[in-house]
Amino acid sequence: MNASEKPVVHPHIAPDDLLTLLTVARLGKYTAAAQRMGVNHTTISRRIAALEKAIGQRVLTAAAGGYELTGQGRELLPAAEAIEQALLRITSGTAQTGTGELVGTVRIAAPEAFVLHFAIPALAALQRQHPGLQLELNTVTRKARRYRTGMDIEVVVDKPQVSNSTLHPLRKYSLGLFASRDYLRRVGTPEALPDLAGHRIVYYPEHSLDVDALDGAVDSIPTTAGFVSSNSVEAQVRATIAGMGVGLLPVFMAGEHPGDSELVRVVPDFTRRISYWASIRPEALRSPLVTAVLGALKQQR
Repeated sequence: MNASEKPVVHPHIAPDDLLTLLTVARLGKYTAAAQRMGVNHTTISRRIAALEKAIGQRVLTAAAGGYELTGQGRELLPAAEAIEQALLRITSGTAQTGTGELVGTVRIAAPEAFVLHFAIPALAALQRQHPGLQLELNTVTRKARRYRTGMDIEVVVDKPQVSNSTLHPLRKYSLGLFASRDYLRRVGTPEALPDLAGHRIVYYPEHSLDVDALDGAVDSIPTTAGFVSSNSVEAQVRATIAGMGVGLLPVFMAGEHPGDSELVRVVPDFTRRISYWASIRPEALRSPLVTAVLGALKQQR
């Protein structure tokens, strides 16, 4: 809650109804709010209806795939946040007090590689500082939806074009071509792109992601002798280590396996530069929990 905003509550408004509005505003969806609050979808709908009846105005408006706040709904957020913080102080004894302790849950959707290599180290450090912080990590690689809902933070590949969302660059990375030493001894080393015609390519299933930067990464690679495809980038790395083909892999992952299974970069002139971005609803950024998690993700470079 901003210091300039004064929480004003109508005498007939129930605190639970305001907390429900706050949760829907942050997540954009009744089902996600119900899961967060431990109630069912009907309860969320009933509380929002009761809130609108109490003030005589709509507080939410339907958008594609979810809900957005009306002007009246936004005016109620400071009051809802004041109730939330008071309850946290009572239940935890520390949240948002002089100790600076953060208590609550943050839901994150992010690509598997980002979760494994960047989010987990950053959030482990943050959670050690704030043991009351609960995290839900959903691994998914996809294009940011026009109206993103259901998550506090959505990490996507490349800068998205989305509505009602704030965008935050996290880190840049690149894709390269790699193979195991054993594979290269058996099959030979491709030196240039045309040489890949005799090799299998290890990558995502064709057109499975609807992510232009990732789908387009294979456009300049000639038709090959076959493929090993997986929607798991960790599976792609392991398949490449096992000698199943030439992997089109994130460079930060391919350099992790020393010793006999070390991956060797081939066709070194080939590279595709990509970036991770966070997409967050403006209402979610009003939460100290979400801003703390976003800050930790930005620092992990």
